[in-house]
Amino acid sequence: SNLGMVGVQQFDAILPPGTGSILAIAASTPRVVQDASTGQLHSSKAMTVTLTCDHRHIYGAQAAEFLKDLADLIENNVGDLTLG
Repeated sequence: SNLGMVGVQQFDAILPPGTGSILAIAASTPRVVQDASTGQLHSSKAMTVTLTCDHRHIYGAQAAEFLKDLADLIENNVGDLTLG
């Protein structure tokens, strides 16, 4: 579910009946962050992504691992998510 395209900064998607999980993608917003190595402050975009799961079908630890892998893809290898 993508409400980020209309500017929503955070939300939780409601799981439809018969569905194992749903991903909620919010808008990216600029945030001030500190560089870990230099201590310098700079602006960076961040977005909130939440995953709603039916725990009868999806184990919570596996859902958390999925979110970790998704964050790594978005932050470091976004080219792997595109077709081109």
